[in-house]
Amino acid sequence: MNRILKKSDMVSLATGVARPSREEAELAVRTLIRWAGDDPGREGLVGTPDRVVRSYEEFFAGYDQDPRDMLQRTFEEVEGYDEVVVLRDIRIESHCEHHMVPIIGKVHVGYLPDKRVVGISKLARVVDAFAYRLQIQEKMTAQIANTLQEVLQPRGVAVVVEAAHQCMTTRGVHKSDVTMVTSRMLGAFRDNGETRREFLTMIGRTSV
Repeated sequence: MNRILKKSDMVSLATGVARPSREEAELAVRTLIRWAGDDPGREGLVGTPDRVVRSYEEFFAGYDQDPRDMLQRTFEEVEGYDEVVVLRDIRIESHCEHHMVPIIGKVHVGYLPDKRVVGISKLARVVDAFAYRLQIQEKMTAQIANTLQEVLQPRGVAVVVEAAHQCMTTRGVHKSDVTMVTSRMLGAFRDNGETRREFLTMIGRTSV
């Protein structure tokens, strides 16, 4: 069963890092508001520290989840099914670890079963567990693929991520309508061109 820490535990399951108290977190937000040049005590901002901290609980929920636990329950009654399984267009909402601004996009996941399969909702949950952390897209892509390969032990895993990074679209070079594409191919998807092309066709791509 996937374990989710209680707020009283105050330690990140993913990293083991000790968390500050909620009061300390809200104080940090007040400091940032002052740094921006505004008054955290004015009417429109007085409740903002609490709202930001509650938002962070959602944005970074992945630190309290173990993706490997999510994949423990599998099914072997598949009537000999041994073809590619693909879950495409999984929406992701992550945050850039360099600027802490959103990364919005979608993930396509495929695997080639070896006698057992996993519930498709678990694939989406694994994606979310890694997305709801401070991330860079390349690392997140590898984490998703590596975890599926290690736990499920399929004949191969394929992961493609397509996302827009607000650290590039709303600051810095200000280039809108730019999408970053990353991929991780393991096992049959790396070694067999036909299997890789089958996956790419299923997600509507010709290459990565």
